[in-house]
Amino acid sequence: MRVVFMGTPQFAVPTLDSLVEAGHDILAVVAQPDRPKGRGQRMVSPPTVQRARALGLDTRQPKAVRRGPFVEWMQQCGADVAVVVAYGRILVPDLLSAPRHGCINVHASVLPKYRGAAPLNWAIVRGETESGVCTMNMAEGLDTGDVLLTARTPIGPNETAGELHDRLSIMGAQLAVQTLAELDAIDPQPQDHSAHTLAPLIDREMARIDWSQSAQAIHNLVRGFNPWPTAWTKLGGERLKIHATRVTEGSGVPGCVIEAGKRVCVATGSGAVELVRLQLPGKRVQAGRDVVNGGRITAGAMLGEET
Repeated sequence: MRVVFMGTPQFAVPTLDSLVEAGHDILAVVAQPDRPKGRGQRMVSPPTVQRARALGLDTRQPKAVRRGPFVEWMQQCGADVAVVVAYGRILVPDLLSAPRHGCINVHASVLPKYRGAAPLNWAIVRGETESGVCTMNMAEGLDTGDVLLTARTPIGPNETAGELHDRLSIMGAQLAVQTLAELDAIDPQPQDHSAHTLAPLIDREMARIDWSQSAQAIHNLVRGFNPWPTAWTKLGGERLKIHATRVTEGSGVPGCVIEAGKRVCVATGSGAVELVRLQLPGKRVQAGRDVVNGGRITAGAMLGEET
C-alpha cells in the first residue's frame, strides 16, 4: 500500500520499521517540528524523523495541520492509507478523509478504556492488570473511532510504564502490519462510548506522592510515572524522586519513615512501601540503603512535609 506514516516519539518507530519491512510504500514520515532539548537547547528532530532519514524516507514536519500546504499535499499525494501512531496533533476532517482508506490509528490501550495522550501510564497508575493495543479507524472525536483489531497483554505487578511502553510499541507494530494485510476482511466494531475512560496529559505535579493513599496505590503511581515524570515527595524541603518501590508490611503516620537501615520503609494510609531506588537533588539514582548510609534519611523522618 501507499502509506503516509504519522508519528513522533520513539513509541512509533517500531511501527514505521515494520511497515517498511512488510513492503509498504512509505510516501512520507510526518512528525511534529524539531524541539529544543538539553541544557544547550539544541534543536533535535523527533525519533521518527531520525529513523526516516536513516531509511532514506521523505519527511514532513508541518507547523500547521488544520489548513494550508500540508492538508493540500495529503489530499493530492495518492495515499491508500495513513497510519498514525502517537502523532500528537488532532487531525481535521479534511486530513481524515484524504487517504483512500482513511486514517488508521495505533493506540496503546484496549479501547474504550484510556482514551487520550498517556494511556499506558494511567493504566498502571490506576492499578489495571491488563493492557494492550488497538487499531482503529480515526474519527473526529478523541480516540472514538471504530476498532479494527485488538491485542491484549497482562501488566506485571512491578512493571513500569517504560517497560510496558517497549512491549506495547512492538505489539502495536505487529498489529499495524496485520491490520493493513487484512483490511478488506476486517469488520470494524463500534466502541461502547458509555464505558470510556480518559488518559490525560501528564505533568510533574501529578507525580507527587500523597502518603495518605494506600501502599498499593503509591506503588502503582511510582510504576506508572517511571521513567517520566518520576514520582516525588519532599524531604526536608527538597524534592526526593522515587524511582522504584515495593509494597511491604508496616504501619504508622502516613509519610513517616518507619525503617531506615538495610532498607527504607515509609508508612502510608494503608500498609507501607519500601523505597528501593531514590534520587536526591543533583545526585544519581541510589539504592534506599545508600541514602540512609549517607545520613540523608533517618527513622522518624517525615516525607511530604514542606519546611
